[in-house]
Amino acid sequence: MAQDLRKLFEKERKKQSFKMKEGHEERFLARLEEAIPQTNGQNRFAWLRIAASVIVLIGIGAFFLLRNDVSDPNTKNTVVEQSSDQKTEGAISLGDLSPDLQKVEAYYVANINMELANLEISDDNKALVDGFMEQLAELDAEYKKLNQELNDVGPNDQTITALIKNLQLRLQLLQKLKTKLNQLKSSKNEQESNHII
Repeated sequence: MAQDLRKLFEKERKKQSFKMKEGHEERFLARLEEAIPQTNGQNRFAWLRIAASVIVLIGIGAFFLLRNDVSDPNTKNTVVEQSSDQKTEGAISLGDLSPDLQKVEAYYVANINMELANLEISDDNKALVDGFMEQLAELDAEYKKLNQELNDVGPNDQTITALIKNLQLRLQLLQKLKTKLNQLKSSKNEQESNHII
């Protein structure tokens, strides 16, 4: 009974020789591919990231282009900087925490930049726009403080919620400015049409 099991298994393997049918491996791989197709989750939304990046770049470029064309060299320009553009080494931002938060941040930043790019600034509405830009600058400063808190304290629900709420407030502020500019423009058009009649 004191047989070595290794020797016994070796003898058994030598006696039996298993041969697979021709093309067995290819059929198995085909069935496996059919049952579990290879999908790469990263590539699925890659085009959305590229499109969002392009929109952000176009929005920023158009904003600065329009801002420089309309502005007077003697007046003070208020420039609102986006925190995602000023990322310091080793610092984390809202988008670094998860892909979902990155999408949320990219959505709001793209819409904010789009609203900024679509602003029609003239001498008549410059004071109104400057007032809103000051409020936007305050929100941007608050966003930077929240980002610093995110780096110092670490991610928590309150900071993340505050960062998202800040982005929402900036977008709402720009939409309110757009509405006010449209009202101002329509009232000016009404006054001009009344003078013509």
